[in-house]
Amino acid sequence: MAKCDEGYLCEVCGQPVERLSDSALYLQYVIGWIDPETLHTRRECHLICQPTLAQFIEHEGFQSVTVEGDFDRRKLSPDFDLSRAELVTRGYRRLRELQSSRRGLPISEYPLAEIRARWE
Repeated sequence: MAKCDEGYLCEVCGQPVERLSDSALYLQYVIGWIDPETLHTRRECHLICQPTLAQFIEHEGFQSVTVEGDFDRRKLSPDFDLSRAELVTRGYRRLRELQSSRRGLPISEYPLAEIRARWE
């Protein structure tokens, strides 16, 4: 099978990342952690396969993730934890919104409004 026919495979588990709302790559793009100029060079990953990011999603549509060890969000300062959870959760909500209504929307419009403004 040609590489382009394989779809986007998770670099951790090797399985296809079939939905936008499962994508750690696009979540990071939406919240401004991945520059639009380098998006196409990055590898895909399921959110659940990237628990250090997924632990910050606080949404009824996402099964909560707990990380043990040094990267456990419960070990972070409360202010940092709160701000990170707010940003990542907003990004996750944006992914869900895009998943249901992105037809014809250019990829440059995917990020949160303040991220798009920062990049303009």
